[in-house]
Amino acid sequence: MEFSIKAGGPEQQRSACVVVGVFEPRKLSAAAAALDRLARGRISEIVRRGDMDGRSGAVLMLHNVAHLRCERVLLVGLGRERELRDKVYRDACRAALSALGDSGATDALVCLPEVAVGQRDTAWKVTQAVLIAADGSYRFERMKSKPAASRSRLRRLALSVPQRTELDSAERALQQGVAIGHGMALARDLGNLPGNVCTPTYLAEQALAVASRHNLKADVLETKDMEKLGMGALLSVARGSVQPPKLAIVHYAGAGRKARPVALVGKGITFDTGGISLKPGADMDEMKFDMCGAASVLGALQACAELQLPINVVAAIPTTENMPGGRATKPGDIVTSLSGQTVEVLNTDAEGRLILCDALTYVERFEPTDVVDVATLTGACVIALGHVAAGLFANDDALARELLQAGDAVYDRAWQMPLWDDYQEQLKSNFADFANIGGRPAGSVTAACFLARFAKKYRWAHLDIAGIAWKSGKDKGATGRPVPLLTRFLIERARAAQAAHAAAGR
Repeated sequence: MEFSIKAGGPEQQRSACVVVGVFEPRKLSAAAAALDRLARGRISEIVRRGDMDGRSGAVLMLHNVAHLRCERVLLVGLGRERELRDKVYRDACRAALSALGDSGATDALVCLPEVAVGQRDTAWKVTQAVLIAADGSYRFERMKSKPAASRSRLRRLALSVPQRTELDSAERALQQGVAIGHGMALARDLGNLPGNVCTPTYLAEQALAVASRHNLKADVLETKDMEKLGMGALLSVARGSVQPPKLAIVHYAGAGRKARPVALVGKGITFDTGGISLKPGADMDEMKFDMCGAASVLGALQACAELQLPINVVAAIPTTENMPGGRATKPGDIVTSLSGQTVEVLNTDAEGRLILCDALTYVERFEPTDVVDVATLTGACVIALGHVAAGLFANDDALARELLQAGDAVYDRAWQMPLWDDYQEQLKSNFADFANIGGRPAGSVTAACFLARFAKKYRWAHLDIAGIAWKSGKDKGATGRPVPLLTRFLIERARAAQAAHAAAGR
């Protein structure tokens, strides 16, 4: 879909459909009122009759309204004007775009509401509209022999901002929204592929493909490389699979070679049976999504490159399958990690932390300013936070605040969880330095505490995305989260670095 920004009243625009808001109870937005004046009161007459009362998410399509230059007018309910908040605005955007998809319109002009959405500005409204449009138009039919024809004819979407002074910020917001949308689509495509297609080799190849498209440096470590380095934790997870493990490293150098990078580490378990600690059969097919952390890191890196952000980023993607077999790691086995620390594997289904810990140690060599790992790590996080927010753990409060604010800014939210030393007691082992699980209580916390033992040399944060990376049921599929959060974090970090550089130059 093509996106653009326009300024000026909707009555001046020629379009297949103009989308305007109606507040509850039956109050036209400024854009709707402008159309109504040109239509000589026809729209307000329809609203007065009760066909559209302004309830949040309600829609009404009007055809061939006299005296207007557009073929259709779509009225969208925005609820009460004083109560227009994030969710109401997003729901209205989603309802409008769904109605446009069901119509015959090939292009549309969406008039953003002139009133504030809570504390949000016009740029936020633009980005959210683009992301919701991208989400609604996404389809994954690559594996079908006969992909269904798209119902929607909508190809071009223009967003009209209330003031011309907002054009520049709206254009930047549009570019960011488009880049994030592309990154989310990549992450969703990778997540939705079945495990027999998206193997560790395939995932590593896709990392190389992203690097090639954007002229980035990339390397892939093979089994022999990991054995030579001593990545015993990562290799222990791969032992039961015939698929060889990989560690893909992609470098984005938008700030020059001398600037220290931010490192993103994504869990890439392309299929997780649980290993010898075998999972129940029900819903095991969804374990193809256990590489969504890696997919989101690749998606964010692609968005960063598309936006040409002045920042350096290293993406590390450890990837393998977790399978049972005669060579598979057994409960009670002890493995030696790249850091030299030994781990008693009490449960082979707690494998994500084992591949991440070696990757966390490996990225030390790049001297990162900060490291953020992203993983579908624990079912306990789903119990704690459901499918709304990612769990955030960090050894630095300032980094945690940056990530929380980035998530809030793009409505891809996280919630900070404790990382207190008290929980480390649960990881004690009689036979190794520590165990890979700490029992049922606070499972997501003890998993983060395990990772924290390998992240003591830099500022580090961990995002547990087990509850947000995919949906089940009739809407089953990868969501592309937290690509928006990660990309916004990198955007703000690049902006801060530029500001600091400018200040130093003065």
